[in-house]
Amino acid sequence: MDRFVGDYAVLLWGKGEIKVNLPQELLPPGTREGSILRVSMELDEKSGEEQRDKIANLLQRLKEKNN
Repeated sequence: MDRFVGDYAVLLWGKGEIKVNLPQELLPPGTREGSILRVSMELDEKSGEEQRDKIANLLQRLKEKNN
């Protein structure tokens, strides 16, 4: 964690040190400048498919409503 700017923390991500602004409220308690954070991400295919279906259904309902 590089620094705080207002309500955001500036994180330097990876070897390229890509700057990422993250709301401070999402940081673990005790995080301060110089802290090293472990972050993991996981692709949730099932939820993504459910969201795509939900959007497709909403679009279909809008099309039917406008006809």
